[in-house]
Amino acid sequence: MAEVKEVIVSRAAIAGHPLHPMMIHFPVAALLGLVATDIAYLMLADPFWARASLWLAGVGAFGGWVASLAGLVDLLTVSSIRRKITAWCHAIIAVMMLSLASLNWLLRYAGPEQGMERWALYLSLLTAALIGLAAYLGGRLVYEHGVGVDTR
Repeated sequence: MAEVKEVIVSRAAIAGHPLHPMMIHFPVAALLGLVATDIAYLMLADPFWARASLWLAGVGAFGGWVASLAGLVDLLTVSSIRRKITAWCHAIIAVMMLSLASLNWLLRYAGPEQGMERWALYLSLLTAALIGLAAYLGGRLVYEHGVGVDTR
């Protein structure tokens, strides 16, 4: 007989579909694309890539914080999610990643002439690594623990 898993329903959802996993795609794409535009700027010194990086950093940081609000609602209002260590690890890694992404955007906002190009690239690479870790933990929440998945 198959084991019946606990149904863990998202409180931040539309028609039963959790908002957090829907909202993270654009910020993640922006922050991962940021690595490519940083490398392009360092190699070509074309100001276009610096502007593209500024916008990607801003969209990634702002969009990530907005998406995190939906995740925070679930973490704080659904007791079965709150009891999962994986959920707390996912949240902590995501806050670290978004903090770095926000710092990265602030450095760029000052302008590329400030000589922060290499630091910005390092922050972009570290942010990308943390995105990978947060994504892994988020996947475990969905596929192993069934968070936001109706298994009935």
